[in-house]
Amino acid sequence: MPRIERRTDTTVWPTAARHAICRKEPITPTARHRRIGPGLSGLPPALSNTTPIVMALVITALAALPGWAQADSPAPTTTQTASPLAAPTETQSIASATDSTATTPSITPGSPTIQALTSDSFMTRKRALDALMAQPPADATPTLRALADGQLYLQAKPVARLGIGTAQNDILDPITQQPIGKTTDAGWKTVPINNAIRIKLRPRLDMIDLLSPSVDTRRAAANDLFSARLNSAYLKELKALRPKLTDPAVAEQIKQLIASHELVDADPAVRRQAVEDVAGALDPEIHHKLERIAKSDPDPTVKALAQKTLQSIDTQIAGWNFAQNLVFGLSLGSVLLLAAIGLAITFGVMGVINMAHGELMMIGAYTTWLLQQVLPNHLTLALFLAIPTAFLVAGGIGVLIERGLIRFLYGRPLETLLATFGLSLMLQQAARIIFSPLNRAVALPDFMSNSWVLNPVFAVTYNRLYILIFSLTVFLALLLVLKRSTFGLRIRAVAQNRAMARACGVRSGWIDALTFGLGSGIAGIAGVALSQITNVGPNLGQSYIVDSFMVVVLGGVGNLWGTLVSAMGIGVLNKFLEPYSGAVLAKVVVLVLVILVIQKRPRGLFPQKGRAAEE
Repeated sequence: MPRIERRTDTTVWPTAARHAICRKEPITPTARHRRIGPGLSGLPPALSNTTPIVMALVITALAALPGWAQADSPAPTTTQTASPLAAPTETQSIASATDSTATTPSITPGSPTIQALTSDSFMTRKRALDALMAQPPADATPTLRALADGQLYLQAKPVARLGIGTAQNDILDPITQQPIGKTTDAGWKTVPINNAIRIKLRPRLDMIDLLSPSVDTRRAAANDLFSARLNSAYLKELKALRPKLTDPAVAEQIKQLIASHELVDADPAVRRQAVEDVAGALDPEIHHKLERIAKSDPDPTVKALAQKTLQSIDTQIAGWNFAQNLVFGLSLGSVLLLAAIGLAITFGVMGVINMAHGELMMIGAYTTWLLQQVLPNHLTLALFLAIPTAFLVAGGIGVLIERGLIRFLYGRPLETLLATFGLSLMLQQAARIIFSPLNRAVALPDFMSNSWVLNPVFAVTYNRLYILIFSLTVFLALLLVLKRSTFGLRIRAVAQNRAMARACGVRSGWIDALTFGLGSGIAGIAGVALSQITNVGPNLGQSYIVDSFMVVVLGGVGNLWGTLVSAMGIGVLNKFLEPYSGAVLAKVVVLVLVILVIQKRPRGLFPQKGRAAEE
């Protein structure tokens, strides 16, 4: 600990002089008066014989002059130990929290660090936390994580100690992890922190995670360090830590991170090496720094190297953007496929224009929301239960619609369109009455709530990927039902030649009802998927009904493979047009292109062949 000397030169009245003043006697110079000035005996006799009060005023005035407050011997020296956690004064010099001469902080009960955290002074507590984050002990990782989560507790008496709060309201010892109290106890209080402490705490935890045995944790920490605020001390630690990293991907990221801070170094040789180290880096901040160097670096060698590196990085970014747009387009196409595949059955196979198809998707979405309300703590189970439940509910309503309305309108497409349009309005109003007009949010399960991040310019949310896989699964399952099952055989028989199928003993009326129910059930499943990417509301289906008809007509009425190709094609084309024209104009361009294609091929890209197509 550094020792600070403080010299006290305060003038002190001698005891004899004070007594003389009280007795109203003349003050006689003595050896003890030498602390007041250089010899009172040298005073003029007139002053020596003055009244005690006047003499006292004179002595006070002389003592205030420079040189009078001197003693024959040095003044007593007061030495005190300066704590690195104590508040600084005018004569003290406080060591920095990262100074190697300062005592390493400790989280053991009663340590100076913990004692400082109990102080009423905010600056004292802040210095203690800064020291703890700058030089954390080996056993302080749980403590720092609890501090970041707001679960670090402090007890001031009988001994100052820290504790980690749990979800069960227990307080655990940060070293032994044994229960030592309850969060409801009066003696325990949370350790308050502010944004400045959070900013310093974030890179410290990331640097701890760089040595984690988990690959995902190490790489997540390396990615997070790029957006953290790193000072020179952290960069110095990263350089020392880099040889210890065994993961090549993490080591490369840390290399680029260090180089990104050295791009603004004053030394041209350091900048040149930093430009070479960031070759292939896709981080936006590094790209921005390279752009500035390529435009205005004073060193021509560094400037030329930065331009060459920037050109190579831009080529890589263009490739990754193309891949990301392709994935986003396939994701949008999968949503259109789910919305249109049920319509391809009712419209393509049965010839029924069902304008209430979007409301059947809405019913499936509300089914998902209701199951989450019943099972709020089991979101994954609720989602998997919602798939068959939505199929049965929407399919059952579809059978009722066919039996009660559609079967009286076969062969009359205009009346069918108007009847189903009115039915869609009725279903929307029923949803507003039952569930209110407000949108309902459906929570994502844990396995769908994150993103797949390959690099800073390519990231896809898991819910989109799972919907893509789910839509292809539903498509293949529907193909198997139609091609490999007895029910599918009867559907195709009724669709191709109703009279011949009835002559063979097929009950065409119930096949029509079950076929409409199958298309409606798939629409309900589509609503389950849509609830994972958007809010659930009465108007949910209206956003997809036009696109669904466009997909079915473009692909070829009654052709499931054509529906798949047209859905994916429209989705990909839409996503590639959006960066240049915007979302609304991209939809308009796609609609115009679809109309032009239908003008050339009125039956779609993949029309049906055979007797059914001729009819």
